[in-house]
Amino acid sequence: MNPDSPAELLDPAPLALETGYARLPDGSLHVAVRTDMHGCRGEMLEWWFRWRCDTQKYVWWHPVDHLYSAWQGELAADTHVGSEHVVTEKITGMPAADLIVQFRPPGEFFDAEAYRKARESGAVTCAVLGRIGFGHQPERRPDGAVLGGRLLHVGRDTPWGLALRSHFYVGTDLPAAGLSPAEVEAEVPTDLGVQLLQHSYNEFTFLSRFLPSLYLAEHRDVRPPSVPW
Repeated sequence: MNPDSPAELLDPAPLALETGYARLPDGSLHVAVRTDMHGCRGEMLEWWFRWRCDTQKYVWWHPVDHLYSAWQGELAADTHVGSEHVVTEKITGMPAADLIVQFRPPGEFFDAEAYRKARESGAVTCAVLGRIGFGHQPERRPDGAVLGGRLLHVGRDTPWGLALRSHFYVGTDLPAAGLSPAEVEAEVPTDLGVQLLQHSYNEFTFLSRFLPSLYLAEHRDVRPPSVPW
């Protein structure tokens, strides 16, 4: 799947790589993770990223790996697009690393009409898409876009909850910087594939345990909740 045109994610049909990792021809690494978030909905996941958790809540999200959380960029109340999540985290036992996740609009990754139809049909009920930069001062294009990797969380509501498909492309921009596939592979070790897979599965499994209650509590004035008995 092409990281800059992942059209297959708009179709609920199983992908060739739903959970696993693969080395791409340019040397970069593709990591795919399917997480079943029981009791959750797509609107809850998008709201979570718009809520912009501080460090305490970031640790709630993954109490093993998450260490620090701050936000910068465009911090609009009604969208996560334009914001940048400044984090320090471990990836399944790896040393702590500083990262920036820059949330980008769907039009950067998907054909606008195909994306609109997928949302209208319910094939997609949430999309959290972005660029990953390494360090808290990552390299950027002249327009400010972070260089490093890509992050795509695309989900679909089901009767039991949210079927979340997460895809990471690590080292995507290194070939454009002039690195050969062998040099990219040296920068992005294969071991990172299983470590990132485990990290993503664990963090969204942790989140699914409390996200529904938190979402209901934060929206109770506009959507009064009912007790389950």
